[in-house]
Amino acid sequence: QVQLVESGGGLVQAGGSLRLSCAASGRTLTNYVMAWFRQAPGKEREFVIGISWSDGYTRYADSAKGRFTISRDNAKNTVYLQMNSLRSEDTAVYYCAAKFGTIFYANPVPGHFGSWGQGTQVTVSS
Repeated sequence: QVQLVESGGGLVQAGGSLRLSCAASGRTLTNYVMAWFRQAPGKEREFVIGISWSDGYTRYADSAKGRFTISRDNAKNTVYLQMNSLRSEDTAVYYCAAKFGTIFYANPVPGHFGSWGQGTQVTVSS
């Protein structure tokens, strides 16, 4: 089992940027798909963006396209979420997740991922 620890959340004004980090330990991530999900109050947890560690293939939710990017640092076993042009509707708890295996489903759902971080709050003020 891989352990995940997120950091980098906070309060930002609309139009601003934040970078979240997810540090993984316990396993190397070569055979994992890493993803970011988010959950706003009263809503279901939803997929935001993900990356296949082995080949860098990336999937985006429509809400993330053009604004969010995901990257990985092999040496640090860390995945990053760069969020630009933030909107109030991006306010949520953001979770890092890991799925063992290189299959990256077209519609990722939380049940595909076996390891989760504790979450980090992102609040965008309008």
